[in-house]
Amino acid sequence: MSARTIIITGASDGIGASAARTLAAQGENVVVVGRSAAKTAQIAGEIGADHFVADFAELAQVRRLAAELKEKYPRIDVLANNAGGIMGDRQLTVDGHEKTFQVNHLAPFLLTTELLDVLTASRTKVINTSSVANSIFARFDIDDLDAARKYSTNRAYGNAKLANILFTSELHRRYHEAGISTAAFHPGGVATNFAAESTSPMRVAYTSFLKRFMLTPEQGADTLVWLANGTPGTDWTSGGYYAKRALSKANKLAYDGGLAQQLWDRSEAMVAPKGD
Repeated sequence: MSARTIIITGASDGIGASAARTLAAQGENVVVVGRSAAKTAQIAGEIGADHFVADFAELAQVRRLAAELKEKYPRIDVLANNAGGIMGDRQLTVDGHEKTFQVNHLAPFLLTTELLDVLTASRTKVINTSSVANSIFARFDIDDLDAARKYSTNRAYGNAKLANILFTSELHRRYHEAGISTAAFHPGGVATNFAAESTSPMRVAYTSFLKRFMLTPEQGADTLVWLANGTPGTDWTSGGYYAKRALSKANKLAYDGGLAQQLWDRSEAMVAPKGD
């Protein structure tokens, strides 16, 4: 069998880099996407992969990335939407959206929807990195997605990770019959740098001696790799939320189909180019 094309965002560090290394070692055609040009090029060079640089805090860069991917890869077997992180104080992006929500949800939503024609034709597996924070911190308000009324670092992150699961559910509903299979997953508490910009109390765990008690990036990437290698309908169920290779219980709002549809529609409006 020929190598599959597997695109991984947030692949310049942490679980994304680990998954890229593992899948490349298995003979797959891995495409590394990251924000840091130097770190992204380093990982790509290490595993002999193509790479692209995009900052998800700017939606124009996400559109450019999608166009570049479509031009180079007529077939995409796996799209792993892994980029994300916990931010600091409330900050708006150049697009006018709360940064946590944009980087963790709106950008991967835009990337996926921009690639839909390729993804359906390729019968792609779309894997979205969520977090148990969806159950712990989320206080989801569909009318305040940019957290203009209520903001805390943890709440914003939890809401974005819940949005990942709602997006997964709605992507399944809309496009599974057209060929797309999709799953969200919680990687566990992984010793990475993804909280480096955060003012959250969670940052302490990622920057102190507590880090030694956390999962390694390789352990955190395990479920991502398992989903990428598994067969939907046999090994895992499309539209599901996973942890440790098993279906997991998410926030009760994650199972609200009406909310998932609303979020999709609102997200489409939020990522539309200004003037549309």
